[in-house]
Amino acid sequence: MRTRMRSAFEGLPTTRVFDVPMRRQHIIKPSRGLPSLDLGTLWEYRELLYFLVWRDVKVRYKQTALGIMWIVLQPVVSMMIFTVLFGILLQVPSEEAPYPVFVLSALIPWNYFASSLNRSSTSLVYSSNLVTKVYFPRMLIPLSGVLSGLIDLVIASVLLLILMVAYRISPTPAAIFLPGLVLLASATALGFGLWLSALNVRYRDINYIVPFLLQIWMYATPVVYGSTLVGDRFHLLLGLNPMTGVVEGFRKALLGNVMASTHLSLPLVAVSASITAVVLISGAYFFRYTERSFADII
Repeated sequence: MRTRMRSAFEGLPTTRVFDVPMRRQHIIKPSRGLPSLDLGTLWEYRELLYFLVWRDVKVRYKQTALGIMWIVLQPVVSMMIFTVLFGILLQVPSEEAPYPVFVLSALIPWNYFASSLNRSSTSLVYSSNLVTKVYFPRMLIPLSGVLSGLIDLVIASVLLLILMVAYRISPTPAAIFLPGLVLLASATALGFGLWLSALNVRYRDINYIVPFLLQIWMYATPVVYGSTLVGDRFHLLLGLNPMTGVVEGFRKALLGNVMASTHLSLPLVAVSASITAVVLISGAYFFRYTERSFADII
C-alpha cells in the first residue's frame, strides 16, 4: 500500500515553505499619551492627497450652470457692493488707491481663507464614510480642503490683474513676497481648520458657528478699510488677527506705488505669522490626540 502511494506522488512538483515570500503586515494601534505628528506619513500618502483635492474641486462645481464662473462672480459682486456702500456712500478712505482695486486686493486672499476654513472645518463629517472604512492619515482631509482653494485663488487673481491694468497700476517689487503671504493664509486656514474639524466630529454646533464666525472675522480684518484707519495706537492689537498681516501684505505688495503708505509692514506680518504658528502647531497636536476616536463617534 505504501509502495502504491509513493509511486502515485512521484514526479509531482514539490513546494517548499521557505520559498513563499512573506507579506509585510502593518498593525494599527491607537497612540497613547502625547501623540506624534508623524508628518512623514502624510508624504507617503501624497497620491491620496492629490485625489482628495481633485475630488473637492470636481464636486464643488459639478452640475452647476455657471461652473468655474462662480470663482469670478463672487468677488466681483462683493467688490461692487462694498464699493457702493463703503467707497461711495460712507467715503471710507482707500489711501489714494481706487477703491475697487483697494477692496478687491484684500477680498481675494480673504475669500481664499474663508472658503478654505469653511471646507476644512466640515471636511471630516462630510467624509465620514471614508473615515470609518479605510485607514489613512486623517489630517489629509482638512488639508485637501485648504489646498483645493488654491485653484480659486489663482483664477481670481487674474481678475485682479485685469483690474489693475485698467487702472494703470503696476505691482511693487514687494510682490515677490506674495507666495509667502499665500502660504501664511493657507497655514492660518489649516491651523484653525484642524481645531474646528476635530471639534466638529463631537460637536455639530461647529457647522453653525463657522459661518457666523467668518462674518464677524471679516469686519475685524482690514478688508473694506485700511489698517491706517485704526491708527498706530491699535496697530499692534490689530495684528493679533493673523489675517491682518496677509490682507495688508497683499494690498501693500500690489498697490504700494499708489497708496499713501508704501511700505510693507513687516512687524505686522511677523505678529500674524507668530499667531499662525501657535494655532497651527497646537491644532495639529489636538487633531492627532482626538484622531483615535474619530471612527467611533463620527
